[in-house]
Amino acid sequence: MITAEQRAEVRRLYYGERWKVGTIAAALGLHHATVAAALSERLPGALARPGILDGYASFVSETLTRYPRLCATRVHEMLRVRGYSGSVYTVRRLVRRLRPRSRAAYLRVTVLSGEQAQADWGHFGRIRIGRGERPLSAFVMVLSWSRALHAVFTLDQTMESFLRGHLLCFDAFGGVPRQILYDNLKSAVLSRHGAAIQFHPQLLELAGHYHFAPHPCAPFRANEKGRVERQIHYLRHSFFAARSFADVDDLNAQFLRWRDELAHARPHPEQPDHTVADMLAQERACLIPLPEQPLPCQTVTSVSARKTPYVAFDRNAYSIPHTLVGRSLTLVADQQRVRVLDGTNVVADHARCWDTKAVIEDASHVQALARERRRAAGSTAKSRLCQVVPAAEELLQRLALRGDHLAPHTARLVRLLDDYGPLALGAAVAEALASGAIGAGSVAHILERNRRRSGLKPPLPMLLPDHPGVRDVEVSPHNLEDYDDDDDRDPEPDR
Repeated sequence: MITAEQRAEVRRLYYGERWKVGTIAAALGLHHATVAAALSERLPGALARPGILDGYASFVSETLTRYPRLCATRVHEMLRVRGYSGSVYTVRRLVRRLRPRSRAAYLRVTVLSGEQAQADWGHFGRIRIGRGERPLSAFVMVLSWSRALHAVFTLDQTMESFLRGHLLCFDAFGGVPRQILYDNLKSAVLSRHGAAIQFHPQLLELAGHYHFAPHPCAPFRANEKGRVERQIHYLRHSFFAARSFADVDDLNAQFLRWRDELAHARPHPEQPDHTVADMLAQERACLIPLPEQPLPCQTVTSVSARKTPYVAFDRNAYSIPHTLVGRSLTLVADQQRVRVLDGTNVVADHARCWDTKAVIEDASHVQALARERRRAAGSTAKSRLCQVVPAAEELLQRLALRGDHLAPHTARLVRLLDDYGPLALGAAVAEALASGAIGAGSVAHILERNRRRSGLKPPLPMLLPDHPGVRDVEVSPHNLEDYDDDDDRDPEPDR
């Protein structure tokens, strides 16, 4: 708001001194929109500066009266045909001033106790978990009569989270409303043609189990569920803003405290003498009782492992027995566990991981695969290698888990054993395992680097005859400490 003196000065500078709007705004320290508003006012007896659109104002007014939603660019084209040569921006300002303004009127909605609830998703940004990010959402339900609310923060908006949100809200309210109002969510409405509505079959199963009627809003009529929209706004600014939390479980625990101590302790908007908690206590008597058994809310999907014994789910990989690679399996997941079934048999059971690109393994699956790979690639050369260099067993096991062929690695390690000996090879293998450089090539690089640092000559290859069994002969090295002891003994006295 500006004073009458400022308004008069704005109009004097514009109409009398011919200043531009931006110059007036800068000189008087006003916003250009404020200056434009002061200039658009018609004061009694004031003489307006003649404009290029003065002769077309009546035509524009009549056109907008007949077609209130006509855009300014179309009005500009109609004026050009009638001789107007100005820009479209002038037309837009005139249309903005002359367009009839009307606001929609809405009936006040009144509901009975226990009759209706409104539900919707709220978006709360993204949070980092491990190496990736996940969207943070909240399933929010509000009882229309008491204004009691409950929210469940989740890391997705899957159908399983949608159904689980209903169950937790019903438990929090102590009953089920007779009707739940939704926006046109894909989790609720699959398709809609006029009055013909196709609900999601899992939502219908939930409604049949808890005895409520789902009801969608009319298209583009979000005002029909204004109670939950306002509660999401209230939740976002009163609870979530500037709040720190360790994880989603911690956030949900903090919400419960905030709901009981603040949200439900506030006065009811229509009956300020009572709190929301008081109204909820009265409404519980009118809610539909909860069934004895809750409806299972799980994600069930078909999966299969192609080459490696892992199945993909929710951007992570979960191990399965290697004997089931290539078979069609069933994955059942909830918020805590991920199970893989072969028919009715549970073949894998993992804790659910909310990281991204993580590999979740069962030790029994890994050990069984390693034993199988060892049997497949087992030979006398490998047995000899693992006997004299025990660390090579772990190196080959990691290679097997990675999916590498063991034969070329085993052959090269055996050659390195012949060239450098068991002590040098064992130290190199241990260093490769510690640094994470898994492979015979890494071990060979470490051995060559150590040889150069020590100033030793390159090892000469040992050529053995091709006689059967010669290359597979295992020679156990003898303990040379006895020879050192013999050298340290005093020579026998001369007789």
